[in-house]
Amino acid sequence: MADNREFDLILFGATGFVGKLTAKYLLGAAPSGARIALAGRSQAKLTAARAELGAGAADWALVVADSNDRSALDALAARTKVVVSTVGPYLRYGLPLVAACAAAGTHYADLTGEPLFIRDAIDADHDRAVASGAKIVNSCGFDSVPSDLSVYQLYRRTVEDNTGELTDTTLVASFKGGVSGGTIDSARAMMEAIAADSSKASVLSHPYSLSPDKSMDPDVGRQSDQALQRASAIDPALHGWVATFVMAAHNTKIVRRSNGLLGWVYGKNFRYREVMSAGKSVAAPLVAAGVAGGVVATMAVGAVLSRASAGRKLLDRVLPAPGTGPDEKSRAGGWFTMQTYTVTTSGARYVATFAGKGDPGYQATAVLLGESGLALAFDELPEVAGVLTPAAAMGDALTDRLRAAGMTIEVERGQDR
Repeated sequence: MADNREFDLILFGATGFVGKLTAKYLLGAAPSGARIALAGRSQAKLTAARAELGAGAADWALVVADSNDRSALDALAARTKVVVSTVGPYLRYGLPLVAACAAAGTHYADLTGEPLFIRDAIDADHDRAVASGAKIVNSCGFDSVPSDLSVYQLYRRTVEDNTGELTDTTLVASFKGGVSGGTIDSARAMMEAIAADSSKASVLSHPYSLSPDKSMDPDVGRQSDQALQRASAIDPALHGWVATFVMAAHNTKIVRRSNGLLGWVYGKNFRYREVMSAGKSVAAPLVAAGVAGGVVATMAVGAVLSRASAGRKLLDRVLPAPGTGPDEKSRAGGWFTMQTYTVTTSGARYVATFAGKGDPGYQATAVLLGESGLALAFDELPEVAGVLTPAAAMGDALTDRLRAAGMTIEVERGQDR
């Protein structure tokens, strides 16, 4: 990309809850002299958001653009090296901005946890982004950076040790934090899309629906994101029970897409899934079963309710509103620890740990997204373009940045089989 853009980074959606958190993070993390602008559809709200940031952001420019105004988005994309977007649900509002960035050769990062949106972006704009040199990087928050970089760093370690390819790989998630209104609204957007076109359901159910090359998909049998089992089945060192991780259906697709984008370097026998810890108490099996069944039931009920206006109104009343979130004390009290276990073709065992402080969906996500945007703007990255994943676009650079930002990302070798 020619270094003649007016800005290094534009934050689109800077007046929303997560947008403000990301802007605050960028204020402290961006290098001296970084040219940052805040964008959104309201001049008044942008002015107020900038004022909340204090004197350090006083010279940040404001850019007014609506997510449905393609000409305004084209102009926005042409002014900057990178666009970071927090404007979701992306299935409703995100495609015009992706198209504008792909056409302008502008790098892009978002927070989406919506496979339907990513599939649409791939189909519409991957080839255009390849031609322009744009890196369109989806899922740069808690969904799905810890998942994606953990497996990528496992791969890097096995190459260093020359211990073969990855085979059975499982992420075990432990965390404290709430589900954001934005995440709920994204799930609703997908339910509504499937209600309108049932053929889209296969994008959610198929493990390789985001694959870059269907003909190269590994033939490793059925892979399910549903789980209810003893943790020791994953690794002998684990105890208690595990259940379905609520974001497994999305994160696993991102990790599998990374494998494809990187040339299937994880291995053609790479099997991946994600679970969450359900504890060690005598009630743990019931908790695990409830979580596993509840994820399926919630999606099914939501899909049914989304088919009618009365059902959508009911969801409006009972679900968290988008653009809302916990107070500062609650955000600071959150945390996450993701441990990813793998066995290689030579029998070597490894575990990757990715841990951070702060509510995963808010405080930690602002760090993950902010550093993704800064990496795209300032770091030397792999010469790859198109609709990408965090690992394929920024693997080592983003890992280094997040370690420097205080997150734990490490790989340890266990006792071989």
